[in-house]
Amino acid sequence: MAAAAGATVAGVCLVAGGASAGTVSGSLYRDPSSAVVRWVAANPGDYRTAAIRDKIASQPQARWFANFNPSTVQSEVSGFVGAANAAQQIPVLSVYEITNRDCGGASAGGAPDLNQYQTWVSNFARGLGNQTVLIILETDSLALQTCLSGSEISARDQAISTATRTIKSANPNAKVYLDGGHSTWNSASETANRLRAAGVQYADGFFTNVSNFNPTSNEANFGRAVISALNGMGISGKRQVIDTSRNGGASGDWCADDNTDRRIGTYPTTSTGDGNIDAYLWVKPPGEADGCRYAAGSFQPDLAYSLANGAPNPPTTAPPTTAAPTTPPPTTAPPTTAPPTTPPPTTAPPTTPPPTGNGCTASVAVNQWNGGFTASVNVTAGSADINGWTVTVTLPGGAAITGTWSAQPSGTSGTVRFTNVSYNGHVGAGQTTNFGFQGTGTGPGTTATCAAA
Repeated sequence: MAAAAGATVAGVCLVAGGASAGTVSGSLYRDPSSAVVRWVAANPGDYRTAAIRDKIASQPQARWFANFNPSTVQSEVSGFVGAANAAQQIPVLSVYEITNRDCGGASAGGAPDLNQYQTWVSNFARGLGNQTVLIILETDSLALQTCLSGSEISARDQAISTATRTIKSANPNAKVYLDGGHSTWNSASETANRLRAAGVQYADGFFTNVSNFNPTSNEANFGRAVISALNGMGISGKRQVIDTSRNGGASGDWCADDNTDRRIGTYPTTSTGDGNIDAYLWVKPPGEADGCRYAAGSFQPDLAYSLANGAPNPPTTAPPTTAAPTTPPPTTAPPTTAPPTTPPPTTAPPTTPPPTGNGCTASVAVNQWNGGFTASVNVTAGSADINGWTVTVTLPGGAAITGTWSAQPSGTSGTVRFTNVSYNGHVGAGQTTNFGFQGTGTGPGTTATCAAA
């Protein structure tokens, strides 16, 4: 992902509470099947695990939608958003699919052409539901245009404007933010001009510092200058979100794969205390590579440990949570998407009634393809907290588990018992946690038994 070199970064800044000053308020969604969560679950004895678990895997991060999969993206989005809705939390989705993205650099790819891009966006938007979601729309698409001709820039601007309106039409509660680069790239006035050309008037604002390391204070000052420039163009009411996933340590050369002086920055929150800033987000997942030493987007525990080691612990006081949504959360337990190396979901999730007493219940959502499957399991506590759980799943003959995340399995075939790991054993009354597994053959049914410890 392209970005320009940053300025010197200040120390880690934590926001532990305070009033939410922007237009977004509520708890952000932590993806229970992210790459870092799976790594932590699979490596309990590694010397790096405690720091990575406590300071990175514990935090909400964006889910990137970067594969050109128009036939399956709706179900992938619906599964992710549905799980967040069920938890009454706000998901962050990073859309990274624009044609000729990254100008053919380390993160090259995207839709083959802009017509197919619009088809993909339309399908993406149909999975968003109707509750609050945060959309980071096309990192680098406006700040990095050196590879595009004048006509190609105009076509891209139109495509992003159309994508914004498509998303807002599908879900009026979606908050859409366009690419604002960062404070050491294009000037504030140039950034405002590019945002206007790409239809920021239809969006909620812009994002800055994705995958970069500039200090939050610099980004906030830059954002105020961009907002002022937009106001001068007659475009008012726009706000900023800032990626703080890696801006708590030293700066220098942008590419971080070999840099051990980086640190995580402000922990993700919608309580910014700044009327211009809707949220501090971890858009670039800490520990995922930039494409310098390692493949772009791959999770590297050395990078994660470098970012986490020596950084302060997360705040002990969580930001205020949202009130119960006006639309009841879904009664289904939608699946999370398959890990990056597996095909996306193809089947609908089961309907599972909530637990009515003590103990726990479990529901299984299976994504089946020819020769293999993934399964996402929701564990829901009854009317009292539980401090440990075991879920029993029966596999059909010939099926075998090849990988598990966020749980410890007792075997690989037949009747398999999954027990909680350290960070997801405690489940509050009526709350839900999640684990998953993948395998060969035919996946299990949609029912499982759950026993509280």
